[in-house]
Amino acid sequence: MDDSEREQALLTALTTEHFVLQTSRSATVTESVGRATIFLSLLSAALIGLGFVSGTGALVRPYLGAVLPTLVVTGVLTFLRLVQNMVENEVDLERMQRIRAYYHERFAAGQEFFIDAVSGAGTAQATWSAVGSRPGRAQLLLTTALMVGAVNALLCGLGVTLLTALAGLPAGPAIGVGSAVALLAFAAQFAYVARSSTAQN
Repeated sequence: MDDSEREQALLTALTTEHFVLQTSRSATVTESVGRATIFLSLLSAALIGLGFVSGTGALVRPYLGAVLPTLVVTGVLTFLRLVQNMVENEVDLERMQRIRAYYHERFAAGQEFFIDAVSGAGTAQATWSAVGSRPGRAQLLLTTALMVGAVNALLCGLGVTLLTALAGLPAGPAIGVGSAVALLAFAAQFAYVARSSTAQN
């Protein structure tokens, strides 16, 4: 195989890989939306159920005792998978940017085609630019994973508030303890997302 044939074969392979990566990104985004929707639908159904049992005081505690742990477990599992999807999406985008950088350097030198793939301070900067963002932990707050993480934190705080109130703690301190637990739970999930994100490494 001469150099021309080798280059054509490489270009064909890169084009195919680019298409595969784009398809993979679409699949991870679709799965993320689906999982978040299922979790939020479950939460909505639980709140509707709470409305039905709230008229009978004797049913509220057993209902919350069954529903809250279910929501928390489901929320944590959803959160963990959403973080995996986020990382998969980041890796796919970084690989696509490397391919686009090759296109620019090999075929579009001196022109503006694919210039965003080679601008900035390396692949990470180009990857963030491709989605209209700047590198930074604050951007992680906008992810689907941390949206679900915020709901998880609220559920954990609510559960602790109810447990401490049942243990005899007055309402004010019980709410304070629950709020502190909610903040800690959100901070822990934020730290997990930041540690997992390839854009932060």
